[in-house]
Amino acid sequence: MGTEMKKIVINGGLPLYGDISVSGMKNAALPIIFASILTKDKCVIENLPEVSDVTLSLEILHSMGATVKMLNRNTVEVDTTHFVGGSSPYELVSKLRGSTYLLGAELGRFGEARVGFSGGCDFGTRPIDQHKKGFEALGAVMTIENGCNHIVTGPGGLCGASIYFDIASVGATINVILAAVMTPGRTTIDNAAREPHIVDLANFLNMCGARISGAGTSFIKIQGVERLHGCNYTIIPDMIEAGTYMAAAAAAGGRVTVRGIIPKHMETVTAKLLEMGVEVDECDDSIVVSRTSPLQHANIKTYFYPGFPTDMHPQFSALLAMASGTSTVTEGVFENRFRYVDELKKMNADISVDGRTATIVGPAHLTGAPVKAVDLRGGAALVIAGLAAKGKTEICNVEYIERGYDNIVGKLRGIGADISLVDIPDAVVEKAN
Repeated sequence: MGTEMKKIVINGGLPLYGDISVSGMKNAALPIIFASILTKDKCVIENLPEVSDVTLSLEILHSMGATVKMLNRNTVEVDTTHFVGGSSPYELVSKLRGSTYLLGAELGRFGEARVGFSGGCDFGTRPIDQHKKGFEALGAVMTIENGCNHIVTGPGGLCGASIYFDIASVGATINVILAAVMTPGRTTIDNAAREPHIVDLANFLNMCGARISGAGTSFIKIQGVERLHGCNYTIIPDMIEAGTYMAAAAAAGGRVTVRGIIPKHMETVTAKLLEMGVEVDECDDSIVVSRTSPLQHANIKTYFYPGFPTDMHPQFSALLAMASGTSTVTEGVFENRFRYVDELKKMNADISVDGRTATIVGPAHLTGAPVKAVDLRGGAALVIAGLAAKGKTEICNVEYIERGYDNIVGKLRGIGADISLVDIPDAVVEKAN
């Protein structure tokens, strides 16, 4: 990284006022980018967030023979006519959790897939056993060879199947959809994940000629088609980015309008903010968040959609640290999502973790401190705490935050935050290492 190390510096304690716009959803963009492989055609994808995970996924496609043209900063044209299966570079896929979707896309197009192990944030084990179960039900054989996941079509060929997932895995649901859209026959997925980005992927593929129904419910039906074609598609707004800005407004106080969102996706977040004494007003495609009175404690348990999103858990821990009384946050999806807690404690938060539950005693009077992002949403939690804290907060490991937030510093500055992105001199970086 050398010369590119940066930190976010926040002088906290200022209320936030104004409008903030939400970018396209990273978690929808990645599967749709990889799904374009199935079309052997040109796709134009709009409302892409300008985040490093999207850049990386487009780099992977380009390195595998796709033509990638940025038409403007949020629109890409991808042509996968000459895409070469099994050629993904390990140094790129190992940095990106979403590179797992290459498995389903390559299997669907070529009847075979070879992909190195994926990267992303470390929340403990994120096994792909449900993906494997789905691929094998369709008639593929999955093995590990030379540090790669290798999938080949079994002797009987690929054929539609009934698949039941033991857990409602988002990744496995996406991968089986990718593998099944051009597999002959009818595939059903029971206990499918229901997240909005699954619906977005299904809508994209249906526009390309797929026959998928039931996305957004726990039972998805896919009728295999012979081929897909390209299309123009606009990514849905990012509900986690929207939720992060809603939590920021609640933490700092003031009045913020979060624009360009789908309020229905925000229902669990909105409900918790209301319970905590925050004022939330829903409009057609925006939500107004304001707070004038002290925050009240609440208990949160994360779960698969439509439950409270695991990706909003760290941001709410930061918010609950300032609430009066004792709150709990129980993590129902990942077993190791509390690594950010030690950083919030440096800012005077009173949080203790036992297993999958954090107990938060408030109200803490947060104070600025030098802290580091340990993952994407944990980094966002530190930004929220920094906005509300007294004094200066400096957050390093900013590259985690940039994986999923498009221009977070510029957007927050636009609503009155004293926040900036600052280069860390090389000498300091070397000393820190």
